[in-house]
Amino acid sequence: MATSSTTTYSPSQSLEKRQQQQQRRRLFREIDWKRSDGREFHQCRPAFLRTGAASAAAGSAYVEFGTTKVIVSVFGPRESKKAMMYSDIGRLNCNVSYTTFSAPIRGQGSDHKEYSLLLHKALEGAIILETFPKTTVDVFALILESGGSDLPAIISCASLALADAGIMMYDLVSAVSVSCFGANLVIDPMAEEEACQDGSLMITCMPTRHEITQLTLTGEWSTAKINEAMDLCLDACSKLAGIMRSCLKESVSS
Repeated sequence: MATSSTTTYSPSQSLEKRQQQQQRRRLFREIDWKRSDGREFHQCRPAFLRTGAASAAAGSAYVEFGTTKVIVSVFGPRESKKAMMYSDIGRLNCNVSYTTFSAPIRGQGSDHKEYSLLLHKALEGAIILETFPKTTVDVFALILESGGSDLPAIISCASLALADAGIMMYDLVSAVSVSCFGANLVIDPMAEEEACQDGSLMITCMPTRHEITQLTLTGEWSTAKINEAMDLCLDACSKLAGIMRSCLKESVSS
């Protein structure tokens, strides 16, 4: 005799995740929605910065922006490999990687080639490469915890580590990003906000010289929104650079 059994089923995690993102997108488009950490739309997360985090490196730095935690180690200048072509200017190598426990989803820890390239582009214009010809400086960034706005944190931390290593630079490089949600602009977004944003804008700059070393834009933006977002980023970059300079002064005096 045939028997029947009762089974249960539930939506896949990917479907549940898409539904949650759709709900958040609807929420973020409302005019009066509140950020989960209590910040205002134009308020950055609390920042903690420290140099000398890795004793074996020529220079290093550790930063926390909210729950985003990054450590950067700098090695060199050291003689370039013989296989490299002769160069009158120094070389900069950048590598960005995530720990296996840096994100809620297991198995995400890996090298991040795109971030490595963007880090190189952000720093290259600030370093006086002519001061160390025929040699190489290696920058290794490790994301210990990913809480959103990872790349700006990596760039700012790497700039601080280079300065700690005594690498000659035109100016410190600070980076800040802004997310767009309909009519709202949100600075220094968290991971949950980045997952639902309509677009993002990131600026890396040398505030003292009033020079932008990199601008990254995703999504659809109006000209007015781009100008507003750039003003927000540049103002925040200037204030962050001031905190970075204070951190360096404290490390020298201690």
